[in-house]
Amino acid sequence: MKKKLGLITSLVLAASVLVTACGSGATTGTGSTSGGASGEKAKRIALIMRQNVGTFSAQYINGVKTEVEKNGGELTVFNADTDLAKMASNLDAAVNQKFDGILIDHGTAEALQQGTQKAVDKKIPVVLFDTDINIPGVPVVAQDDNKLAELSLEKLAADTNGKGNIVKIWVAGFAPMEKRQVTYEAFQKKYPDLKEIAAFGSATNNTALDTQTQMEAILKKYPNKGDITAVWAAWDEFAKGATRAIQQAGRTEIKVYAIDLSDEDLQMIQAENSPWTATAAVDPSNIGRIHAQTVFQKIKGEQVPDNVKLNPVLVKQEDLPKDKKVTMGDLSQYVKEWGK
Repeated sequence: MKKKLGLITSLVLAASVLVTACGSGATTGTGSTSGGASGEKAKRIALIMRQNVGTFSAQYINGVKTEVEKNGGELTVFNADTDLAKMASNLDAAVNQKFDGILIDHGTAEALQQGTQKAVDKKIPVVLFDTDINIPGVPVVAQDDNKLAELSLEKLAADTNGKGNIVKIWVAGFAPMEKRQVTYEAFQKKYPDLKEIAAFGSATNNTALDTQTQMEAILKKYPNKGDITAVWAAWDEFAKGATRAIQQAGRTEIKVYAIDLSDEDLQMIQAENSPWTATAAVDPSNIGRIHAQTVFQKIKGEQVPDNVKLNPVLVKQEDLPKDKKVTMGDLSQYVKEWGK
């Protein structure tokens, strides 16, 4: 069996359509080995991820891969499966293997500051995404997390006339989540008649399913129509779980407001009688492209600002057609600001 798999892998490599599993949670996707028209050796890029969960992550990785291949590069993805110690080990491995550039996704300073500094000391360009490390010359690509939270929360407030009982789904320990929480706290002060009656959330390898189970328990605790007005989910994986629980319980009077978006999310938002009403997001594929583009700018010695902020857009259920399924690729036809 191993020989057969090896033969298949070799054939795939020869066809230049490569997605090969490596050790230590790494996955290699190889672009041109010639490095493009210049004939230079392909630049090896490491993507160090805290976790790879859901369609948002899949579309983000696809954006990274597309940009790396556009630049004649070779991508290796290291997935830590939510384990920060493993993530730090993966970063050390990438530094020791002398990758030409390193991308870090959703890390923490506590776990990765030392490894990132080691990469900088070895002249390996590093670019962060939604990571709270602060080292001069190490750019941070970030969604405007405060704006993401504000857009979704203000839509919730407008739809409820600023009154009702809400459930918050959020988790600590992630830089973007911490920023969203700051905006949520300001929102609570601004709308005192919107009462938080429950809050939960955990990032796992099955976040959507675990959230669904937790939301089912909340619905049993508050069984009557009017007990819960809305749910605010600070991540689309949370929104998926909450939406499914609400639908299965027949409680679609409860509306869901969220952050992040993917093709799967769009299908759920467009589903008949879906409680998922609005979500604030940046195109995950575009995030990946910009993340990778920035590391190639660093490799080429170009000047890059330390902060690259991406502007979010509010996508509302009411803006989407009822007679056609929308994808991320054609979303701009219905939400004009999307992708700009």
